[in-house]
Amino acid sequence: MDYVIKSGELTVGVTTKGGQFTSMKDQNGVEYVWQADPAYWANQTPLCFPIVGSLRNKTATIGNGKTATMERHGVVRNMEFSPVEVSDTSVTLSVKADDETLARYPYQFEYRVTYSVSGKTLKVTFTAINHDSEPMPYTLGGHPAFNCPMGKDDAFEDYVVEFEKPETADCPTPIKETGLMDYNLRTRMLTNETTLPMRHELFKVDAVVFDRLVSRKAKLYNPKTGMGVEMDFHDFKYLLVWSAANNAPFVALEPWNGLTTCNDEDDVFEHKHDIVTLQPGESHSYSFTVTIL
Repeated sequence: MDYVIKSGELTVGVTTKGGQFTSMKDQNGVEYVWQADPAYWANQTPLCFPIVGSLRNKTATIGNGKTATMERHGVVRNMEFSPVEVSDTSVTLSVKADDETLARYPYQFEYRVTYSVSGKTLKVTFTAINHDSEPMPYTLGGHPAFNCPMGKDDAFEDYVVEFEKPETADCPTPIKETGLMDYNLRTRMLTNETTLPMRHELFKVDAVVFDRLVSRKAKLYNPKTGMGVEMDFHDFKYLLVWSAANNAPFVALEPWNGLTTCNDEDDVFEHKHDIVTLQPGESHSYSFTVTIL
């Protein structure tokens, strides 16, 4: 099922398939969200839970002698969500553990996402809920992809990711073959700079992983025209910048509260970087915003 929520300046489409938002248009009808062209990448804004990135060999031990077996980014990204609350400006969707997820992630979870619009801003809130009788470990994140270029006369290389504060960023190295990451092998991406120019060569291996940022805001935009989006990711520790390695005309800004399995980790789920543990009956929420410039 699809929903449309609106403010005076923003129209956002949301679908129960994967709980994603599928469209973000301004008053002039300009589309900012990537429209899932399968020639490049047949997805849009998938939700990552209870992992971001990958497990080594897709498997880890978890809890008291149990096993977690998951594809990249977890178990909810292709699930059918159910509406919880719907209004003209907001929609909340929910998905709960079932027999299939329990075989891969052995916890009675509920995962909610709320989309709300105000002015030119979309707010996205993820809520993890533990309905199990045991503590539940997890990480989570967003994966929204935006058209790049956005203007009809623009080029990909006209765009930059600009951080709110100067950054010196030595980014860890993704391992393309496994989906894991070498946490100790790093590449200097910024040196007391705010701006990362977009070029397709950045993404020939995988995402650019910013794991030591001072900034909590970043803009993907064309400095010549001012056209773009700004993300506020105060509730998240990391920001990844990604595009498909096939010269795709989009860029994803990914706020994460964990990382893909790193070379300095073992295969115990609870030992992963930044694991959060919810006690039975507990919940925790995290929000980011996307504002059209």
